[in-house]
Amino acid sequence: MDADPAQASPTQTANPAEMAVYRGKIDELDRRLVDLLNDRARLVVEVGRLKRQHDIPIYAPHREAEVLSRVLSMNAGPLSPRSIEGIYREIMSGSFALEKPLSIGYLGPKGSFSHLAAVRHFGSSVAFEDLREIDGVFTEVARGHVDYGLVPIENSALGGIAETLDSFAKVAGRVNVYAEVQLAVHHALAAACPPSEVRRIHSKPEVFGQCRHWLATQYPQAELIPAASSSRAIQHVAELAEKEGPRHDAAIGSALAAELYDVTVLFDEIEDNPNNITRFAVISRQQARPSGDDKTSMMFTTLNKPGALVAVLAEFERAGVNLTHIDKRPSGRDNWTYTFFIDAEGHRSEAKMAAAVEAARAHCQELTILGSYPRATRIL
Repeated sequence: MDADPAQASPTQTANPAEMAVYRGKIDELDRRLVDLLNDRARLVVEVGRLKRQHDIPIYAPHREAEVLSRVLSMNAGPLSPRSIEGIYREIMSGSFALEKPLSIGYLGPKGSFSHLAAVRHFGSSVAFEDLREIDGVFTEVARGHVDYGLVPIENSALGGIAETLDSFAKVAGRVNVYAEVQLAVHHALAAACPPSEVRRIHSKPEVFGQCRHWLATQYPQAELIPAASSSRAIQHVAELAEKEGPRHDAAIGSALAAELYDVTVLFDEIEDNPNNITRFAVISRQQARPSGDDKTSMMFTTLNKPGALVAVLAEFERAGVNLTHIDKRPSGRDNWTYTFFIDAEGHRSEAKMAAAVEAARAHCQELTILGSYPRATRIL
């Protein structure tokens, strides 16, 4: 009996000659693309030579923003802007490797959201270093042991990341915020046992906070065990299963980490807020040049007088500088004294920003600019 044409696969019904024509055209375009990519790479090598001669940083966030903005403006489809950006980030990653191999420090182990953000931002052609703690990322960048670091600075659901803010205070003046990265964060519950047997759940405390409602509904009796990072939690559960066989432990982290450490994703996208975004800072010993769409981060401790915080903020208002974020941490000096962290629109080199900062210093014991850098306009 003849097969029903409606049930036939596309390869059974497609015209082989017509397919061959299209595939031939694709093959020719691939050849031209490779030639053009290598023409571009040869120019990159010359740019790298000039940068090394004049001690110019290999990675320049303002140039990255300029390239991405230009190519996205030229895209008429059908490829999505996200696809074009992904392609060009890998092209730029390969360019870094041609100019000078770069090392990027992050909070590990592999599979952490910091690792994921670093790969998506810098591409796969650079070296990634697991520095185990946020404080370690700051320390190794300050010492010059890695070229750049990537650290989580703020989550859309829970606010500022305390470890990062405290680390800024420790190395103030030795590293700068060089760029920012926004990553859509989706959490997964992973284990080597069935869902009904989970009794203990491991993860970073901030992650528990981002999945609080789901955990209270699905696993109200489970013991929540803090870990240094979500990927370390999944790695730990995998190690326990390997040593002792399937048991009652699960972890919350990325699906990438579950894949890397060979445990099963029981439930995906369990975060309470489906629009959960974490903002990361790229830190460097260099300062970023203006891009035309920048932010400036700073920290300060006010004078011990009434209205000092209001006075600081008012100076930015008077100068016409918009503040987009404010956070605080204990100063570590005296009880009930705080270090404040703010983000402002604009670059430190702009006249109105410089004027606002100078006026604000009059109300502060200390004020330190942490960095000016291109504003992240897309979510990875």
